[in-house]
Amino acid sequence: AMKFNGYLKVRIGEAVGLQPTRWSLRHSLFRKGYQLLDPYVTVSVDQVRVGQTGTKQKTNKPTYNEEFSATVTDGHQIELSVFHDTPIGYDDFVASCTLHFQDLLRSTGPSNSFEGW
Repeated sequence: AMKFNGYLKVRIGEAVGLQPTRWSLRHSLFRKGYQLLDPYVTVSVDQVRVGQTGTKQKTNKPTYNEEFSATVTDGHQIELSVFHDTPIGYDDFVASCTLHFQDLLRSTGPSNSFEGW
């Protein structure tokens, strides 16, 4: 497997179509209404967190436009995870996606940058 060594810059633009979690449904005052989250996104490289966005209040399509950088050694994958910021206890997992450096490196052009998702 191809590993990545170098400087990684990730820009988190937005998330769309986020679904309510059991916690947010259970604690909602408007049980029958559309459920909104207080979402934030974490950026991890091989299970090590390298960035976390701020929390956006009461939205299932948050816009962040936040950028994170990290120096990566023998990197296998990037994981982006969305969590619902709960007032007590552990935050609620909403969704995640994993990108493999191997796939990103194969699809880059001469500029060595990749834009997608």
